[in-house]
Amino acid sequence: MMNRREMLKAGSAALVGAATATTEAEERKFVSSSTVEQWDIFEQTFTGPREGNPFLDVWTQAVFRKGYRDVRVDGFYDGNGIYKMRFMPDEPGTWTFETDSNIPELKGRKGSLQCVPAKSGNHGPVRVRDSYHFGYADGTPYFPFGTTCYAWVHQTEDLQRQTLEFLRSGPFNKIRMCLFPKWYQYNHGVPPRFPFQRRDDSNDYTHFVPEFFQHIEDRIQDLRALNIEADLILFHPYDHWGFQEMPADVNDRYLRYVIARFAAYRNVWWSLANEFDLMRKKSSADWDRYASIVTETDPYAHLRSIHYSRAPYDYSRTWCTHASVQDYAFDKAPQWRVDWRKPVIFDECMYEGNINSRWGNLSGEEMTRRFWLCTVAGVYGGHGETYVDENEIENDKAILWWSHGGTLKGSSPKRIGFLRKLLEDIGAQEGGHIGLEAIEPVYYLAAKRSSNQAILWYFDFHEPSYYDFPLPEGARFKAEWIDPWQMTVKAIEGVFTGKSRIKLPGKPYQAIVFRKV
Repeated sequence: MMNRREMLKAGSAALVGAATATTEAEERKFVSSSTVEQWDIFEQTFTGPREGNPFLDVWTQAVFRKGYRDVRVDGFYDGNGIYKMRFMPDEPGTWTFETDSNIPELKGRKGSLQCVPAKSGNHGPVRVRDSYHFGYADGTPYFPFGTTCYAWVHQTEDLQRQTLEFLRSGPFNKIRMCLFPKWYQYNHGVPPRFPFQRRDDSNDYTHFVPEFFQHIEDRIQDLRALNIEADLILFHPYDHWGFQEMPADVNDRYLRYVIARFAAYRNVWWSLANEFDLMRKKSSADWDRYASIVTETDPYAHLRSIHYSRAPYDYSRTWCTHASVQDYAFDKAPQWRVDWRKPVIFDECMYEGNINSRWGNLSGEEMTRRFWLCTVAGVYGGHGETYVDENEIENDKAILWWSHGGTLKGSSPKRIGFLRKLLEDIGAQEGGHIGLEAIEPVYYLAAKRSSNQAILWYFDFHEPSYYDFPLPEGARFKAEWIDPWQMTVKAIEGVFTGKSRIKLPGKPYQAIVFRKV
């Protein structure tokens, strides 16, 4: 039998043991701190259950805190018992986090990260700026010059690398791309990966395939390294595998999974659909629900829109940040800006190419012209290319940039790059809003920056030998003659104010830019 001293000693040992166990448990709950760049990705990995179906049975999330700010992010299951949380800190300093889950080993995990200022080249995500234009989070102007490569991430690794090399040296800073594989003319191949497990010809919608989404992430990161925005198309009608007719709960779960995985990448945009109105089995209520899910679950409020086939969507809807237009009625653009009070991007205004479909056989000259028409309307254009040769058609091996990527064959891209540089130069001038707005009433097409920092005239198919430019009285300007096709800029001698007559080259598709002295 223990005496009193022995009992006290035993009790003290038990208390120490309990305290040690508690401390060890807390230590296991704590995740060591990390350092991450502003607008970069902090990723935390946890080990958890793999039994049953974690895609359905397990939920996990985390709250990141700095001062009075709380940012809630959803975690996701990445297969093989691995769970991940991703966070994009937007403010330098110390952030702490704590996880929550319906699984004990994923609940109450704590940690911290030190966010350091962004390095050169990292401007943060793109936001709407000055109502009708765009800018990076750090204040740098962003002028979207996009291209379309719907299914490039579903091609061979060699073709994807080739696409990235051409994007590296090309003029484009945005790319429209589908998450789901595509089945359409010139595109009837079987993709190397699917988003869901498949049995025979059916999808198991209860199990995502993490490798599919990991591959998309790799490509998003490749684009980020090139300072190219990834405009991710979440749904589309050109389907062969059942993805456009998934049950409502599967659509919702897919959206939440995609946002949990991709939202922390600063170069992501969300496009609810390509040609949403061709997906007959989805109702207006469905699209409203998708918009709510994307808006409410993306903690970073990335840019959001939807693309149509026939009749324009109501882009005045609150959830839309900008209009993604399929049209070539550029004369309507100024009024659309007024009606929607948002930036307008003609993401699809037909394509340069030579295929038999009328939407895919513009000349390089016409594709270039359409970008200029967008510019002087105060909106933005979108490129695509659909060149094919007879041998490729006969062998069913056609590689078209618009769907597959690969190499660009057209003559418009470098002219589009020339226009992009001009617009960025105009936007870099100090004072006023960064973008252009159309001058009305229209005689010759023209646009200006606010406070008349710069005024751009585009004569389209007209070829006057001179013009009396109605410049603002009391302001002084220098002028340059621009040949958009030859990609030349020539200074015009003199300083101009008020009504100013200037001799012109007398050929079509020329431009004059005035810059305030």
